[in-house]
Amino acid sequence: MPIKILWVDDEIDLLKPHILFLEKKGYETATCNNATDALEILENENFDAILIDENMPGLSGLEALPKIKEIRPNVPVIMVTKSEEEHIMEDAIGKHIADYLIKPVNPNQVLLSLKKLLDSSKIISEKTVINYQQEFRNIAMDMMNARDYEDWQEIYKKLVYWELELENIEDTGLVDIIENQKKDANAAFFKFIERNYQDWLFDEDDAPILSYNVFKKLVKPHISKEEKVLLIVVDNLRYDQWKTIEPIFNKYYNQEKENLYYSILPSATQYARNALFSGMMPLDIEKKYPEIWLNDTEEGNKNMHEKEFLADQLKRLGMGDISMNYFKILNSDFEKKIADEFNNYKNNDLNVIVYNFIDILSHAKTDNRIIGEIIRDDKTYRSITKHWFENSYLMDIVKKCAQEGIKIVVTTDHGTIFVKEPTKVIGDKESSTNLRYKLGKQLQYDPKDVLAIDQPEKFLLPKVNVTSKYIFAKENLFLTYPKNYNHFVNYYKDTYQHGGISLEEIIIPLVVLTPKK
Repeated sequence: MPIKILWVDDEIDLLKPHILFLEKKGYETATCNNATDALEILENENFDAILIDENMPGLSGLEALPKIKEIRPNVPVIMVTKSEEEHIMEDAIGKHIADYLIKPVNPNQVLLSLKKLLDSSKIISEKTVINYQQEFRNIAMDMMNARDYEDWQEIYKKLVYWELELENIEDTGLVDIIENQKKDANAAFFKFIERNYQDWLFDEDDAPILSYNVFKKLVKPHISKEEKVLLIVVDNLRYDQWKTIEPIFNKYYNQEKENLYYSILPSATQYARNALFSGMMPLDIEKKYPEIWLNDTEEGNKNMHEKEFLADQLKRLGMGDISMNYFKILNSDFEKKIADEFNNYKNNDLNVIVYNFIDILSHAKTDNRIIGEIIRDDKTYRSITKHWFENSYLMDIVKKCAQEGIKIVVTTDHGTIFVKEPTKVIGDKESSTNLRYKLGKQLQYDPKDVLAIDQPEKFLLPKVNVTSKYIFAKENLFLTYPKNYNHFVNYYKDTYQHGGISLEEIIIPLVVLTPKK
């Protein structure tokens, strides 16, 4: 179908060459030499766009704009004017014009404006597809040639970039292509972790920053008596989710530094977040705090002592004299309370907020049928995450921090992955229940589907008994017991889980933000 436009100008006869030009380009153009007649035409006929002269005898273009919007509120209007006076432009923009052109207009100017308004999404989509087709091979080559943790960080950044670029393209085949490329990347990344992870624990010089040293290396340098810092730890925040909510923070903050670091194994809250706050690997935490460390199979909350862990780490880092407060937000009522009481803690050298919304959302995807249907895939997961942050009390706190000149560090403890395929595991009744990793003493499994650790202490992990071992699922697999197998698979397939080995779970963001002046 041709694109229909209405051009309203009291000198429309002089614009005949322009109209012929547009018609050759596929734009069916109706004309009118006054705004009053134009309104009557619009009552009876729809158009894709309207061009209107700002200054005409009788009803002017500016005066006609509100009436046009009453009749056709969704049709974009391009104002054509001889005047470059700022107040006229402000008036036109205030009346919701989509674009404006200064006379004398060139036919190509008009065409460009129309393309921008009517064809931009199609043009952008086509260009995006072409660019990804060109980049696809480069990413595949990068995966084949990746040698170190920095290579994998760059690969993951590229995959996330293209996933976000392609998420609004209507061609579902492209979504499948990027998903398959991510799957291939995760298969190669699993082998990379299998080869290198243990060495990283004992050689920091050749290792990425890991959970246990992220505070010392990436957060501590920003804390001082002269500069106040808010550390926000968002449980389960993946890198793609950060890139989705990043523009919300950028309204109030400039990005000083975007880092990626690696979660320890298991990439789960009990291990990774306790390591972050304590500055120690789980085996060392168990040795130093035997009375409060709980293993997977033991009853009780396993993240009750983060504040104490952090206070102890600050002392070891020579920062025991800084003023600090810690909040764990588990519901919106407490979140609002923390926002309302901002003045009570704003003068601390360091404030820490642990924000559990995304973790709660990922569990709701599993346990709540309605949420499960709303969150169908990573795209909808990101969308809900963004909507939540835009309207959260946490963002009220961020705005207040910006006003007070408080630096913010946003990070997480681990990511999460959309699991799709089961792999069977047999274990005794003492085995842990996690879906992406398990701790037990008599585990039977398919060795090609997991990384198995027979001697946990060599990976600085605690064990329940002498023969305990850990297994970590690869790619998007989830670990299932044979008992009630079909029910279990149907219940957990297409849900978000963490604790295993994937780019989404392991490579996670830490971003330093400075307030805009």
